[in-house]
Amino acid sequence: MTAVVLRELLGYAPLLVVTVLVIPVVLVPVSPRARRLVSRLALPLFGRYVAESGARRRRQTNRMRAAFVGDSYRVFAAQTYLISAVAGVAGSVYGVYLAAFVLRSLAVEPAAIRAALPTPLHVLAAVASVPDLSLLQLFALLAVASATVGSLFAFGTYWVRWTILDQRARTRGIEIDATMPRTVAFVYALSRSGVPFQSVLRTLSRNQAVYGEAAREFSVAVREMDAFGTDILSALQTTATRTPSSNLEEFTENLASVLSSGQNVSTFLRDQYERFQEEAQAQQRQYLELLSTFAEIYVTVLVAGPLFFVTVLVVVGLVLQDTLTLIRLVSYVAIPLATFGFVVYVDSMTEGLNGPAHRVSDDVDDAKPAAIDEAGGVTDGGAVRSRAGRVEPVRADDATAENWRRLAVYDRVGSIRRTLSNPVELVLRRPGYTAVLTGPLALLAVWLAIDDAVRDAIEAVGSGAADPRSAATGLVEIADGPIALAAIVVLAGVAVAHEIKKRRTRAIEADMPDFLDRMASINEAGVTVVGCIERLSTAELGRLGDEVARVWRDIQWGSSVGDALARMERRTDAPTVSRAVTLIRNAMAASGDISPVLHIAADEAQEARRSAGSVARRCSPTSSSSTSRSSSSSGSSSP
Repeated sequence: MTAVVLRELLGYAPLLVVTVLVIPVVLVPVSPRARRLVSRLALPLFGRYVAESGARRRRQTNRMRAAFVGDSYRVFAAQTYLISAVAGVAGSVYGVYLAAFVLRSLAVEPAAIRAALPTPLHVLAAVASVPDLSLLQLFALLAVASATVGSLFAFGTYWVRWTILDQRARTRGIEIDATMPRTVAFVYALSRSGVPFQSVLRTLSRNQAVYGEAAREFSVAVREMDAFGTDILSALQTTATRTPSSNLEEFTENLASVLSSGQNVSTFLRDQYERFQEEAQAQQRQYLELLSTFAEIYVTVLVAGPLFFVTVLVVVGLVLQDTLTLIRLVSYVAIPLATFGFVVYVDSMTEGLNGPAHRVSDDVDDAKPAAIDEAGGVTDGGAVRSRAGRVEPVRADDATAENWRRLAVYDRVGSIRRTLSNPVELVLRRPGYTAVLTGPLALLAVWLAIDDAVRDAIEAVGSGAADPRSAATGLVEIADGPIALAAIVVLAGVAVAHEIKKRRTRAIEADMPDFLDRMASINEAGVTVVGCIERLSTAELGRLGDEVARVWRDIQWGSSVGDALARMERRTDAPTVSRAVTLIRNAMAASGDISPVLHIAADEAQEARRSAGSVARRCSPTSSSSTSRSSSSSGSSSP
């Protein structure tokens, strides 16, 4: 008996080995270690087969540049060959096991098939049954299955890996177009403040977390200038040839022409900023119309349709036969899957129209604790950079070292203390943390809802006294309600925290244009930036007023204006605040007169607020109903 079991397990050894080989290949898109491992294996094996020149290499290189792939063409192509080869081998092995599974599944006697089928379908018994195959025929069948599945896996993987680059390039093009208005506004504002244009591009490339893919594209030009000594015109031409966005390509080409001809760059940037704002408004109107169409489709197909279908099933179940199982499938499987598919479809259709995901810049961090070595030297936090570029620790006496140790301990427990002292703020920043509270409550609700019948069914299945299938059906019928209730409790906590966070962010962003306009007016009167913040700290600015007051307190306690504004950016976690703070900090570094920059930032914030408000009004149920009522009334009054 043991020998038979070992023989069965030994038959699955090739499947296990191939699966282990496939794991690093599957992890290449998400794991840097897996990517390095595959690269080290691919270059010696397939590096010599990569084309050195030709139209195909140029075409694929352009696809890689548009998708912003970090690897060189030789590395990526060698990786593709290796991944395709592994996929082909794995597909061949999987094809053999798949063919064997099909043969074993269909190896049923014709008499048994006839007994299971109605009389008119007895002819299918001869078709569905597998005839007895000789050893040579079985080998040929498995070989054909292995070669077919392996070839499909190999060529399919090769095609998909290069095709994904086109999809990534298209996605990046949409994101670049969505971020062009705010990027051009940033460049225009800094150029108005007197910053050299090369420095403007360098500043933009350092703020990719705020300005997204457009800033990432300009970082290519900055890298060309800093690393290779390329002039700015050639660097902009390189950016124009590799970008997947037609708008950015046209903008960089026109910008290079303006710079080469010696025209006024600020005037050109102002015209481009106005043009991109008009295009953004037109795109916003199209976006709203598309959203209204999707809303009508969703209500018709995924709300009214399932309700009508479930109602019909309930009536049929009351009159003719039991339809409870079908109702459960529709409610727990069909509707969630259809909703998820609809969300994915809407996201793909509206991709990039709302701009990039917001990330707060990390230019200014809080004070980090210093690490003390055994000799009392400060090795972190107190390190200085010598003129040779080396980081050298600062030596300290015993008293200073002891103070650094105490400060390090205080900073280690500081994050825990802040979390425990203000857990609501942590939950609002990370709505998923609500599961720490709602998860145990949901499990407790499920445990309390489980009665003795569930425990008896579990014990019966464990002892083998009951049919596992019927027992599993009974468990599902009893436990589906409590499990659904627990899921609702967990998701409701996350939804409430997320909604509170979004409303607070919208309230802060709504007050941002007023704050920037007031700050610009005060600065035009000759008041410094610090004086502007002092006056505005007591002004009525809604939710933003509390944050401005905290900025002024930071300045009073010795913090610089840039650091205080950066802390406000991290606290609010709002995209509009991040863009405004980034613009103000960089403008202050160039000039004390930042009123033109503030006006531009206020216009950009006002436009963002207007767009967000129009989307919210268009998507709200009340506005939809009022729109429908107005349209119906106008339709009834028309002849």
